[in-house]
This record gives sequence, C-alpha cells and structure tokens, in this order.
Amino acid sequence: MNPVKKRRHLSKRAATLSADFILTATIATASLFGADMTFAAGDKPVQNDYFHTGAGNHYLHRADNDIITHSLRDNISVLEGSGANIVVLSGKEGTFLVDAGISKSREKVKAALLAISPAPVKYVVNTHWHWDHTDGNAWMHAAGATIVAQANTLKHLSHTTHVDDWNWTFQPVPAGARPTVLVKNEKTFTFEGSQIKVEHFGPGHTDGDLMIYFEKADVLAMGDTFWNAGYPFIDNQDGGSVDAAIKWANKAIERSTDHTIVIPGHGPVGTRTQIIEFRDMLVAVRDNVRRLKLQGKSLDEVIAAKPSAAFDAKWGNFVIKPDHFVQLVYAGL
Repeated sequence: MNPVKKRRHLSKRAATLSADFILTATIATASLFGADMTFAAGDKPVQNDYFHTGAGNHYLHRADNDIITHSLRDNISVLEGSGANIVVLSGKEGTFLVDAGISKSREKVKAALLAISPAPVKYVVNTHWHWDHTDGNAWMHAAGATIVAQANTLKHLSHTTHVDDWNWTFQPVPAGARPTVLVKNEKTFTFEGSQIKVEHFGPGHTDGDLMIYFEKADVLAMGDTFWNAGYPFIDNQDGGSVDAAIKWANKAIERSTDHTIVIPGHGPVGTRTQIIEFRDMLVAVRDNVRRLKLQGKSLDEVIAAKPSAAFDAKWGNFVIKPDHFVQLVYAGL
C-alpha cells in the first residue's frame, strides 16, 4: 500500500474505531477470560450477537450499576447485578457461593461480600458453563476459592465453544478459572452446619446444570433451569432442550414446598408456586410449537403464528424476546 492510500486507510479505520469506542471499551473492561473480544474495524451489530446486542450486552451495562444484596434467612443472601444471581452462604468457615457473576463487577462484588462477612470465599459452585455465571471464576479462584461444577461444565470451559444462537465463540478459560471439584450426579457438602446437596439430573438448560439445595435454610438455587424474569435461554446446541427444561422444573417442584425459597438464575427470588407457573408456561408453549411443527410448518410460519402469545406480556420483556424463545423451542423439538 502506498503512503497516501495507507494514510487514508488508517484515517478511515480511526474514524470507525472512534464510533465504536464506547461499546468496545465497555466490553474490554469486562476482562472476559477466554471470550474472543477482538472486533474488526467496521463491525456492525448483528441479531443475537451476544456482546453487541444480546444478553451479554445487557449484563455488561447492568454491571455499571450497584450490586443489590437481598438477605434471605440462615445467613443466605443473593447478590443481584453481576450477570446471573450470586447466592451466598456466609459464616465463620468462610463463604459458599453459587455462581460467580461477571468480572467487570469484581470490585463491587468484593465489596458486597465484605459487607456480608469478612470471611474468605471457600467454594464457588457453577450451575453451568455460561459466561454470566462463570466469568468471575478466575478472580475468585485467585482469592482462594475452590471452583465446583458438573463435568460437562468443565468440558465447555476447557474447549472452544461456539453458540449459534449468540453468534459468538468462547475460547477456553485459563486453568485457574476451571472447576477442580467435579460433580457427576450428586455431591453433598457440609458447610456452616448445613448440608448442601448439589445435584445433576442430566440435560436441562445445558448438559451440565446443577441444582443446589441448602437443607437447613430450605433454599433451592436453580441457576438457569429457572428464570423468574422472562423467557429462558435454552442451549440446544450444548445439550439443552425444552423437554429437558420441563423435566428440571418438575424435579424442583418435587423437591420444594411452600416454605422453600427458590433462587433463579435471573430475576427476583421466587417460590414453588412460581416454579409451577414457569413449568406450565414451558409446557404450553412447547405443545403449541410442537403441534405446528408436526403440521409441517417452517420456523418462520411457526413464529408468525405466535404460539407464545398468551404468555408474552408476562415473560417476553427480558433478554429473550418471544420470537427468539419460539425459535429455541422449535429447534429443540
């Protein structure tokens, strides 16, 4: 390239980068271990690009706000605002966490944990592999925490994983961010006088979900097998399906009572009644989509028929919009 053309090229590139500076800077500050965050000049947001326009973008911007701490019972709290909900059991032994949030809000999460207890984090259980639940693994492990997960979660965090629905490729995370205590089907921890049961029931939202039950407090942490904010994401590509999601909801209903506090991956703390409502929504939309698909309808035709219409006002206002949710259900049948 001759000098004149080179200067023009660099000038054009600088202008493009300037236009994208705020978005790029926001994402870069997240320290997304292993995520391929390199954007070519002139990159344009595309549908379901996780960090431009999708759920990842939502979580990054939400992390600009304060962490909100919800105190429940028997020394269990929930931190809201760092990607997924973070569950905290605190005591003299330290703290036991469910999910790690995103690293962009590390200092805010540290401050929130310190306000609960000065004791160090001892364990972090990843409910599954998705970025908004695991991006905090690296700094929590560096601070002394042991990372716990299902074996398939380790697999996804250790290999390059492309999610078609997010139009994004995640690279392997550093060794320190990977789980070292693995749960095949079930493992019980004793911590602060409480039995903590960690269970895997096969494929659900992904192929590596875990459900965590704090026996003394009667608190059930479900990760993304329960969303109390809107339609859930279902990772069909990595082992999930709508039928499997329904199975997990039924397991949670079996294992809870009207006294049980139920913590979703996203949204406010809930109850058994709300799990039932969530399950019933999944079943109804699944049945509507299945009937249309069996009639030979294409995906576009099924979406146009609006099989989720009865639920859109309540469930369609978070990061997974109605048409996207119908697409996820259709793909999993």
